[in-house]
Amino acid sequence: MKNLASILSFLLLTSSLSINAQRTHTLLEKNWQFSLVETGKPETGTSAKSRQSVTIPHDWAIFGPFDKAHDLQKVAVTQNMETKASVKTGRTGGLPYIGAGLYQTSFDVEDFDPESQRVTLLFDGAMSEAHVYVNGQEACFWPYGYNAFHCDVTTLLNVDGKNNLLAVHLENKPQSSRWYPGAGLYRNVHLIKTSKIHVPVWGTHITTHWISGESVSEEYAAVRLQTQIANTTGEVRIVTEIRDADGNTVARKDNTQKINHGKPFEQNFIVNKPSLWSPESPHLYYAVSKVYAGERLTDEYVTRFGIRDIRFIADKGFFLNGNRRKFQGVCNHHDLGPLGAAVNEAALRRQLTLLKDMGCDAIRTSHNMPAPELVKLCDEMGFMMIVENFDEWDAAKCPNGYHRFFNEWAEKDMINMLHHFRNNPSVVMWSIGNEVPSQCRNEGYKVANFLQEICHREDPTRPVTCGMDQVTCVLNNGFAALIDVPGFNYRTNRYTEAYKKLPQNLLLGSETASTVSSRGVYKFPARKQADALYSDHQSSSYDMECCSWSNIPDEDFALADDYEWTLGQFVWTGFDYLGEPSPYDTDAWPNHSSMFGIIDLAGIPKDRYYLYRSIWNKQANTLHILPHWNWEGREGETTPVFVYTNEPSAELFVNGKSQGKRSKNDSTLQNRYRLMWMDVKYEPGELKVIAYDKHGNKAEEKIVRTAGKPHRIELIPDRKTIQADGKDLAYINVRVVDKEGNLCPSDNRVIHFKVTGTGKYRASANGDPTCLYPFHLPEMPLFSGQLTAIIQAGETNGEIMFEASATGVKTGKAMIITSKTN
Repeated sequence: MKNLASILSFLLLTSSLSINAQRTHTLLEKNWQFSLVETGKPETGTSAKSRQSVTIPHDWAIFGPFDKAHDLQKVAVTQNMETKASVKTGRTGGLPYIGAGLYQTSFDVEDFDPESQRVTLLFDGAMSEAHVYVNGQEACFWPYGYNAFHCDVTTLLNVDGKNNLLAVHLENKPQSSRWYPGAGLYRNVHLIKTSKIHVPVWGTHITTHWISGESVSEEYAAVRLQTQIANTTGEVRIVTEIRDADGNTVARKDNTQKINHGKPFEQNFIVNKPSLWSPESPHLYYAVSKVYAGERLTDEYVTRFGIRDIRFIADKGFFLNGNRRKFQGVCNHHDLGPLGAAVNEAALRRQLTLLKDMGCDAIRTSHNMPAPELVKLCDEMGFMMIVENFDEWDAAKCPNGYHRFFNEWAEKDMINMLHHFRNNPSVVMWSIGNEVPSQCRNEGYKVANFLQEICHREDPTRPVTCGMDQVTCVLNNGFAALIDVPGFNYRTNRYTEAYKKLPQNLLLGSETASTVSSRGVYKFPARKQADALYSDHQSSSYDMECCSWSNIPDEDFALADDYEWTLGQFVWTGFDYLGEPSPYDTDAWPNHSSMFGIIDLAGIPKDRYYLYRSIWNKQANTLHILPHWNWEGREGETTPVFVYTNEPSAELFVNGKSQGKRSKNDSTLQNRYRLMWMDVKYEPGELKVIAYDKHGNKAEEKIVRTAGKPHRIELIPDRKTIQADGKDLAYINVRVVDKEGNLCPSDNRVIHFKVTGTGKYRASANGDPTCLYPFHLPEMPLFSGQLTAIIQAGETNGEIMFEASATGVKTGKAMIITSKTN
């Protein structure tokens, strides 16, 4: 029997649903027409254009082509300590996101009665400067492309509710972003019909307070539900049931109040022996509220929430449900690699699944409001979140950035963000900015206080942080002392100084590491260095390279381990993303995607993934060897071998000959977290490592062999069955192996794809930051022997046949089942 969580998740994903006779909720996904239009002239959608049919969410720029000329910027990146302007190639991904686009569709509102009903359009995000028109009349304008917004369109509809023309005009200006922002209606669009008396969008606010007794039987939670009711000043009755994930009612209230004092309708509950939300046990509850005006049911509204207790204690750190823990988090931009910015829940779930296995427990939404699908998944899968709003305040980073709108729109954007996500248990902090130039301005603290106070007013239950990188400024001018939880971006050498100076006596690594690497690429000698550049435009996967302003992971591990007052970290980044190709960011085309990711743009883990996993994942063993062992031409040359393991020691063998036993120690930071054999001489054959536990017993072993001649294409789908909903995705790891199944790590041949059956080819990527192949075409070269192909389900039960072929190797085939009952 399905539990309540599954049932509600299904309802929320259904294109058109009727929660009750009073409220209907429809996703406007299909039958849209898109056209590129002239910039600077918002259009109502009443004129004929050259159009193409699209499905929403849609990113018009991800199809390319890649070109150095797209948004070519000459700028000094001051947050990277640059003082002289230079040409930044690939800064926004080399994709054509600049320009204007017009989206058009029509919709019906069934049984429409303008006197007794209200109709609202809700946009989860529209990139950017959205002008929304209904039947040729402007319904609303919202400039910030990352935020959700809504508008009441009741009075703009045709009298019978039929054949309403919806048009959305969007425009992206040059030099409006520091990374690839995407373009278009890249998040979902909702049509909501309610009774006149109803709960408005984001109209509930739930707060919980957990009280721990001496025994489990004495534990309980106080739950307060505040509900806004629109369009009445009379008497309203609300009946609310609190239900657990299995549908059991654990508390109920039936209250009647007169709505005439401008305050929300308040109800209070006690939940005995609550199941607390945490990353390890993400328990969820549902408040199901029925609204009555007299005897008439006018609305039914469901609010999902969790019960948990968060505390930040000076000198001691962060406590969740009474237990101290350090954030093991990552920062992520919003793009989904080869899918672009167009949101897809299956793609987000796959990202979070990989991060969960690494031991990650937290996400910072850098540097903007997230898609609601991401927050929903973090609630369900168990990730804490810092939800961030802006990369700019009133001072510019980009000539056409958000600073143009800040003074008029900042509070509106803040309120939408806070109301949207303040009921989500995964959200534990708000971030009001990232590396804003205002941090070094004399009046900058006033802007910070303005934003922080909005957070305190709208949600007094969570603290506020801010990603700060100008440490000298913020320590001397009072900026850092103002923030609830000071966050430092990098600057590990300043942590102890800041701890002593700041009154909070706490410090968060709001952005850490920015180590750079290219999957499967290794440079010799293996040494720690900053801003290393090579002729192939790649970075070494020995995980010892970073930028001049950043560091390697070991420094952040040590800060978390050695000081109670450090709160943990959010690594830059979990996944590679489009744009910001440091250190190849200055006149270095064709680089156009980042190299910071622990996981590459194709969603394939780099070696660094296993370093973090060996420290963070306490529930599983990790044993990983690098580099690969195919080094033709390096016979007899020094080829260092690193091992990432959760065990304290290991012994390395080359073709059966011991290279010695290594144990983690405090001689250097690297020796503290890695096992390294720096003087191994390469000879083809077998590389074997045996890991030993703290008692000296053999715990695990791993073997890497020199691959022979490429023989066949191997296909490894992440799932064998996917939902037949027209949206679900299967990610297929495509690799070339020898006859024995060993990966051929230097194979870069072009692979061609063919898809038949109840699905279609969606995209592919190989993780190479210099590759200019379009993602949407059914061919892609391997990078270090691998790539990822993505197929998308249709809407019928059946089978998808996927075929990958290339010259000189045997073809690979895989079958994926599509099922409506998956």
